[in-house]
Amino acid sequence: MKSFLIVLVAAAVIVIIAAPNTRPLASAPAKATADTLRQLEGEFMKAAAERGSQGYLSYYADDAVEVPNGGPIIQGKVNIAKGMGFLDQRDNHLTWTPVGADISASADLGYTYGTFEFSSKDKDGKPVIDHGKYTSIWKKHQDGSWKVVLDMGNAGPAQ
Repeated sequence: MKSFLIVLVAAAVIVIIAAPNTRPLASAPAKATADTLRQLEGEFMKAAAERGSQGYLSYYADDAVEVPNGGPIIQGKVNIAKGMGFLDQRDNHLTWTPVGADISASADLGYTYGTFEFSSKDKDGKPVIDHGKYTSIWKKHQDGSWKVVLDMGNAGPAQ
């Protein structure tokens, strides 16, 4: 009887060891992809639409650089903010559409590019629509957030 009990215990141990693990494995955080940046662009635009310049700037790194069409390079989020008040005006609407995106092999730096449309009203209240192209360079920061570190745009025809 004792030998039967030893065989039974040994068999139980083997079954426990050999049985597939039915618990879900802890998954590593998903590696960022170009789709991650496209999704961020959508969130970025929504923040700008809902909260104006504050929402827009919330996606900028503190040391970001802006390269505006026809103007000087602007360094630093604080300096960039000085020119973004137009996003807080009720009749002004900035929308953009990413056309392409890519990300580094290390998944901590990437870029997006696409087209934008800015609608406003002139001094007589007539609608004005400007079109252009943009490129944004995104960087993943130590806290895991992605921020724009370089943004540039230029005027162009309607797409």
